[in-house]
Amino acid sequence: MQSTQFEDETKLTYERHGTGQPIIMLHGGMAPREYWTPVVPHFEDYAAVVPQRPGFGTCLDDLTETIADEVLAREVAYVRRLADTVDGDPILLGHSFGALTAIEAARDAAVEAAIAYEPAVLPEAFRTEADLSDRMARLIDDGEPEAAVKLYIEQVLHPDGVDDFDAWLAEWPVWPRCVELADEVVRMNRAVEQYQLPSTLDVDVPVLVLSGTDGPDFLRESARAVHDALPQSRFVEFDSVSHSGPAEAPELVSAAVDTFMRNV
Repeated sequence: MQSTQFEDETKLTYERHGTGQPIIMLHGGMAPREYWTPVVPHFEDYAAVVPQRPGFGTCLDDLTETIADEVLAREVAYVRRLADTVDGDPILLGHSFGALTAIEAARDAAVEAAIAYEPAVLPEAFRTEADLSDRMARLIDDGEPEAAVKLYIEQVLHPDGVDDFDAWLAEWPVWPRCVELADEVVRMNRAVEQYQLPSTLDVDVPVLVLSGTDGPDFLRESARAVHDALPQSRFVEFDSVSHSGPAEAPELVSAAVDTFMRNV
C-alpha cells in the first residue's frame, strides 16, 4: 500500500499495480477494495490504482457522524485528490456506488475518461419508495449486521435469488469481511436513495456506461438514464452478466474499456 498525507490531514491510501496510464478502480458500496483482485490482471496495459476508500479502512479516523448527504461529496473529493496525485491523466473505473462517484468526480477532476458499471442511481419512481437503508439499519440496531448485509446482497446483487445462498456466500472471496462494512453500506445506501439524477450531467470527458442483462432491472434502467444524461457517452450491455460485472466478467469489461479508450 502507498500513502500520501496532506497538510489538511487528508490521507490517500492505495495499491498500484503495473505500469502505463493510471486507471483508478473504485469499488461499490458493498465490497472492500479486494473486489478488484481478480480484475487487475486483465488490465495489464494500465497502471491499476486501487484506493482504500474513506470508510473502508484507515482513510478517516471517525465516520460515526457522517450523514448521508455528505457521503457522496466526501467520496468525490477523495477521488479528485487521488486523480491529482497519480502520474499522468488517469481513467476512472467505477462499479455501482464507485461508478456514481466516478461520474460525479469526472465533472471537474483532471481525468481523461470515466467508465461506469451500473452506477448506483435509482429511477425516480423506485427512489421515492426505496427503504433498503432503513431495513438494514433496523437489523443492525437489533444486533444482526450479518442479516443486514445479506439483505443488501439479496436485494441488489441477486434479486432473482441464488440456489443455496449460504453456500454461495462461503465461496464469495470478500465474505465475511463485508459484514464489517455494514454501517458504511447503510450510509451509502441512504446517499443513493437521496441522489436525484439531473437531466444533464455536466461531464466534459468521454464516459463509457456498462451494464449486464442479469442485474436488477432498476439498475439497468438507470444505467441507460445516466448514458442519456451525459453529453459524451457510449453504452454497452453484456448478455448474461449480473451487477457484479467487473469481477464476474473481467475479460469482457477490460476488452470494452480497451476499445473505448482506443476511440478516445
